[in-house]
Amino acid sequence: MMRELILGGARSGKSRLAEQRASDCEQRGMQVIYIATAEALDGEMAERLMHHRANRPAHWLTVEEPVHLAQALKTYAAANRCLLVDCLTLWLSAVLFQGEGGAQLEAGLPLTCPKFWQERQALLDVLPQLPGDIIIVSNEIGSGVVPENRLARRFADEQGRLNQDVAALCERVTLSIAGLPLALRG
Repeated sequence: MMRELILGGARSGKSRLAEQRASDCEQRGMQVIYIATAEALDGEMAERLMHHRANRPAHWLTVEEPVHLAQALKTYAAANRCLLVDCLTLWLSAVLFQGEGGAQLEAGLPLTCPKFWQERQALLDVLPQLPGDIIIVSNEIGSGVVPENRLARRFADEQGRLNQDVAALCERVTLSIAGLPLALRG
């Protein structure tokens, strides 16, 4: 049983590293299930998703779940499986903006959206209980320029807090920079 959080910026190699780790699990006899949180809401995102699909083995089962991540993890986790979640940032965005959270962040209001807090807590509660290996990809968006608008700043704050909370539950935390992994834990 191993939980790993792989962090990195855009095009840092984090997804490639996660897929390599999942392939290592497969070589140890584990089935790999890819949990995709992205939705193709525009042409550019559809291209990104197509690129990701083309780069991973076709025999890996893909589960698309943009919002109910904890439930998907609970459903598919097993001792002989490796679940690869790509990515936590798109999941966070979906949870915030399908509920009231995005509007609250944009208005500068406290984040009280029940959907956000329930889904977030469900993820943190289920993660330590899951059998098998879990690899979670997330963006490290707090290392760049401070965004000029309130919504982007508050999203970066929530992403940073979520990354910290998930990292605390993982045996291994890796930062990917320019395609090179840097072990932060484990």
